[in-house]
Amino acid sequence: MIMGDRRAHLSNLLTHVIDGSAVVVSAEYRLAPEHPDPAPVEDCYAGLVWTAKNAGELGIDPERLLITGISAGGGLAAGTALLARDRAFPGLSHQVLICPMLDDRFETHSSRMVDRGGVWGRHSNLYGWTSLLGERRGGPEVSQYAAPARAEDLSRLPRTYIDTGSAEGFRDEILIYAGRLSEAGVSVDFHMWGGVFHGFDMMAGHAAVSRASNATREEFIRRALDA
Repeated sequence: MIMGDRRAHLSNLLTHVIDGSAVVVSAEYRLAPEHPDPAPVEDCYAGLVWTAKNAGELGIDPERLLITGISAGGGLAAGTALLARDRAFPGLSHQVLICPMLDDRFETHSSRMVDRGGVWGRHSNLYGWTSLLGERRGGPEVSQYAAPARAEDLSRLPRTYIDTGSAEGFRDEILIYAGRLSEAGVSVDFHMWGGVFHGFDMMAGHAAVSRASNATREEFIRRALDA
């Protein structure tokens, strides 16, 4: 929620662009704390709406519109999918949520199991959420679009790919979200990669588990594009 730009983490999508099967549009959302909630998710939604309205000019099949994001971007993708459903535009065929940041409440075991160590521990997570939400963090006034784990209704969302490492702070909220999506009738491909940390497949791409993770996700996207 506090760093990054529209060029970050696009490399895994470029193979689909190169082979002509996809067009990638990346939204550069405003960052907290200078631009707190709802600015980031509304920026992402505005980007999605622009893409849908310009699908013909961009060469995009409007019936095959996917949204994806990593970490905070994964949480924003999930929030944007909720906005698209509730505002009835545009229709999404799939969402790909990569180790998404979903819950500001720190109620799960995994959200507290790593403090100041690791790639993104409890301290960093607290800073990120507080930057986005300010004094509302953890309280009753936080929107489901900012923290999708708070959504009471997860029905009518697009087919979902969602993954996590077993040793990362977001693990439990991702596991719960995947289960609730499935219970709501959403088709879910859920993957928990054993023994690895937040962002492992980007930071240690040479590792066997990273190669397996990236290949599994890429295959899901390829099948979604070919459907």
